Amino acid sequence: MGFLDHFAEVCSDATEDVARMTKRKRRPMQVVEIKVKMDCDGCERRVKNAVSDIKGVKSVDVSRKESRVTVTGNVDPDKVLKKVLSTGKKAEFWPYVRYNLVSYPYAPQAYDKKAPTGFVRNVVQAFPSPRSAPLERYSSLFSDENPHACSIM
Repeated sequence: MGFLDHFAEVCSDATEDVARMTKRKRRPMQVVEIKVKMDCDGCERRVKNAVSDIKGVKSVDVSRKESRVTVTGNVDPDKVLKKVLSTGKKAEFWPYVRYNLVSYPYAPQAYDKKAPTGFVRNVVQAFPSPRSAPLERYSSLFSDENPHACSIM
């Protein structure tokens, strides 16, 4: 085996490595919001530094007043949550949505006194749908067989 054969083999291995690296899927750009209880500047700094070290993070916004950390970048939400939990703080994914996005914000499950101003809990609204209600025909409302027809008229 000559020098040229060896050189061709090395070059083909390098091109295969490059092709393998480019085929790797990148995570999509996303925004991860986490609720973290922070009391002081030290807590805020510790959480921000821990999250900033994750590969793929573009920006970190910490709001101590809302107890909220917003991470933007090509990251896995579960990794971000684990990293925040590793600082020793209680953390969970942001459970709130804007007040105006919910059909009935003062439902017992949605209303939360601890929610920041303008936010309510993100819960599925448990109200009966119009399909599940019994259908009442308009013609039966005013018939002689309906005992409550007199009260309607």
